[in-house]
Amino acid sequence: MTNFFAGALGTFLGMFILVPLFLGIVRLFGLYTIVEERQCKVYMLFGKVVAVIDEPGLHILIFKMGVKAPLVNFLGRCHTLDLRLDQEYLRSTAVNSEEGAPMGIGIWYEMVVSDPVAYLFKNADPRGSLAANVGNSTVRCLSNMKLADMLQNRHPMSQTVRTEVSPQSEDWGYHLGSVYIRKVHFRDTGMIKQIEEKVVNRLRQVTSAIKQDGTNQVNIIASTAEQQAAVEFARAAAMRPQIVGLALKKISQDPDISRALFKVLETQNLIAGEAAITLIPQNCNLLGELMATSQTTKAGAAK
Repeated sequence: MTNFFAGALGTFLGMFILVPLFLGIVRLFGLYTIVEERQCKVYMLFGKVVAVIDEPGLHILIFKMGVKAPLVNFLGRCHTLDLRLDQEYLRSTAVNSEEGAPMGIGIWYEMVVSDPVAYLFKNADPRGSLAANVGNSTVRCLSNMKLADMLQNRHPMSQTVRTEVSPQSEDWGYHLGSVYIRKVHFRDTGMIKQIEEKVVNRLRQVTSAIKQDGTNQVNIIASTAEQQAAVEFARAAAMRPQIVGLALKKISQDPDISRALFKVLETQNLIAGEAAITLIPQNCNLLGELMATSQTTKAGAAK
């Protein structure tokens, strides 16, 4: 057990204390370095670039710089650059259309460090200079365009700006990637309100025209239907006497049926008239006269 604990303690001290301490001393004297993915290290000594390492992995600096490797960390300097793709968005760059409308253009672009030495020494602020160059190129290339083209043709506008900016950015060690016009908008609040009012009024006019056209179509359909219905009703009214006359003609050919029909019609008329009917037995002439007299008296009193 004593040997086990002694071995475990020795392993712990060796792996977590002695080895990191040894590697730190070795790095301090510049014997090796580790370059990560999409990373670049530029070593300078006495104002000169002695090595540029941009391949990821473990690098022995003595093989790269010779006897200068131990002196770089003490008398020189190491610049670590990020080579990953970066992007920037410039909001509302002010331009004017051919018609004089104040417009704002939002432009998005990508960039990546292509030449580490030029990036470090040819420009004090390459990122800011690239942004200023993109903005100036946007104003210079896209001003005085027709308003319709500015609002519709974004892809040709993006290509124009990229072509204008790329040569200068390459000279600064920055490679300009994709450039895209993401937003084109009006900057004048009063103009925006006027456009909104015109659009609203136009929508109201179109809506009113659609409603009126629909009402006219409905009126045409309704009047046509009424006309056709009136024609059919008139035709039916004209045909009714003919149909009734033909039916009566056929009925009159048989006297029994004719008498029965007219009796039924007479009975229906009596019932429909709601008249008071008094039934008197047969051969009662006096009773009939009395009833008639009483009915006359009641009628006079009612008047």
